[in-house]
Amino acid sequence: MPLTMKRKLVTAALLAPATVWLFVFLVLPFVAMLVFSVGERGPAGGYQAAFTLAHCANLSARSAAYWNTLLLAPVGAFLCLLVAYPAAYYLAVKADPKYRLLLVSLVVVPFWTSLLVRTYAWMYILGSRGIPNLLEMIGIEDVRILNTPGAVLLGIVYGYLPLMIMPIYVSLEKLDRRLLEASADLGAKPVATFFSVTVPLSLPGVMTGIALVTILLLGEYLIPQLLGGGKVFFIGNALVDLFLQSRNWPFGSAIAVTLVAIVVVVLMVAMRIAWRVSGTRQVDLV
Repeated sequence: MPLTMKRKLVTAALLAPATVWLFVFLVLPFVAMLVFSVGERGPAGGYQAAFTLAHCANLSARSAAYWNTLLLAPVGAFLCLLVAYPAAYYLAVKADPKYRLLLVSLVVVPFWTSLLVRTYAWMYILGSRGIPNLLEMIGIEDVRILNTPGAVLLGIVYGYLPLMIMPIYVSLEKLDRRLLEASADLGAKPVATFFSVTVPLSLPGVMTGIALVTILLLGEYLIPQLLGGGKVFFIGNALVDLFLQSRNWPFGSAIAVTLVAIVVVVLMVAMRIAWRVSGTRQVDLV
């Protein structure tokens, strides 16, 4: 057997398990979703074979879920960025190398606890016995935080902050310190060096974090459900309602297909921006 053919067979054998996994758990479910989206709801719910685009034309019936998702997801990602960048900068540039690993580990510690448990803790903190009760003690009454968009955004920042910190930290850790010294030698002040050298070189990590958090938020269910109290619906909440309660699988599939399309668009835009700011196509977003 020729050496080239042997290499191709070895490569195919190595790629086969991942290819089968992706086909079974990614491609086939998406194809099933496409088929369901053009079907009809059965008399007792579920799916009934048909071909209709009525569900796609009726997406505006869930406009509130789309609006909340497309508004609060980018805002939540931006708020995560505002908190994550200073933290990542301190970890990568300013922190003592002896304690850097410990500090980075502390960033990951929240992932050791279930998001459900942590979100329930925020329900108590933001509920009537938490912050509003403390504010009432000092004379500030009738403050409602829970079941508002603000509570959902707070939960988003708390839950997704580590996912924003780590890509930025990796980009800043790879920063060539000689560039900072060269900027200082040329007379640039620290603030000018930060915005002209540090920030541009860390933009690939920033875009990776924004894309990662935004894509996950587009399908978020738990945080809006618990901290939004049924008043702040995301697309994920609409999907749960349609599939498990209304049992309108075709309409839910149509919404799910549009959600996948939105995720693809977000990913393509993020890759395009990251490619432009980094000057290379080799940018990993996921």
